[in-house]
Amino acid sequence: MSLYNLRNPAVKRLMREADELKYPTEEYFAQPLEDNLFEWHFTLSGPPNTEFEGGIYHGRITLPPDYPMKPPSIILLTPNGRFETNKKVCLSISGHHPESWRPSWSIRTALLAIIGFLPTHGNGAIGSLDYTPEERKKLALKSQDWKCQECGYIKGCLKSPGVETSENCDIQNNDTKLQSEPINNSSSVENVLPNDEYSGRESDSENSSSTSSTDFTKNIPGNSIEIASSNEGTAVLRQRNLDSNECTVESMQPNTSPVQSVRAKSAQNNYSLIVIWVISLILVLLIIRRWFSFDYTV
Repeated sequence: MSLYNLRNPAVKRLMREADELKYPTEEYFAQPLEDNLFEWHFTLSGPPNTEFEGGIYHGRITLPPDYPMKPPSIILLTPNGRFETNKKVCLSISGHHPESWRPSWSIRTALLAIIGFLPTHGNGAIGSLDYTPEERKKLALKSQDWKCQECGYIKGCLKSPGVETSENCDIQNNDTKLQSEPINNSSSVENVLPNDEYSGRESDSENSSSTSSTDFTKNIPGNSIEIASSNEGTAVLRQRNLDSNECTVESMQPNTSPVQSVRAKSAQNNYSLIVIWVISLILVLLIIRRWFSFDYTV
């Protein structure tokens, strides 16, 4: 880590995310390689009440030098029946769709999205598979004995159930909301994130676009971290404050009466008629001028 320029925005962002994700949870765990900050390995647990329940899936995330302005690339390494192994998956939070990526999203966002996309249909997307539920259940059982060349056996990477820590308790409460409800649309990450977390990231993305070139540390998904580490009541309170501010702003704006709008439309129509009459008059004058100037001599 010390070999990197600590003033680089991408390095600062990744080091902060690595510190935030250093504690494994029951659902996911991710950390960068010791010799490469821009390559991460992650481990996910299969979402409950699906054919992936009980499975442990390992993968690799490669991040561009200008992260978080550009999305990461995600590769699954463990056979799972939903995504091809050793091939970049096509998701709205991956490098295949940079137009839908938002700098306020993070590696945690990508992990939650992958878990949410597992029980959905591939619909012919790049790197997707449509195995039967029975085949996926068999792969879920086999995944517990899978071994990564870099990380070793992945079965012990996640936190054991029933062991709670102060750092992860609130985060897991939000994550389990995602796990319990499989999404229907596999093309949008909005369906993957919980409502409170996504609303925080929505406001964060607007702030990050105005300060993208100054300091990427300000673009770190602060709202998502705060909401993930706070209780649900705090998120509702913030949303109410936001709604009240919006109402205040709307009440300050002058209301345009219907009479004014009708007058504006009438003036615009009159202007169009005048322009048409002027053009027609010019054409008539040109025709008359050409007719009188015609030479009849042979």
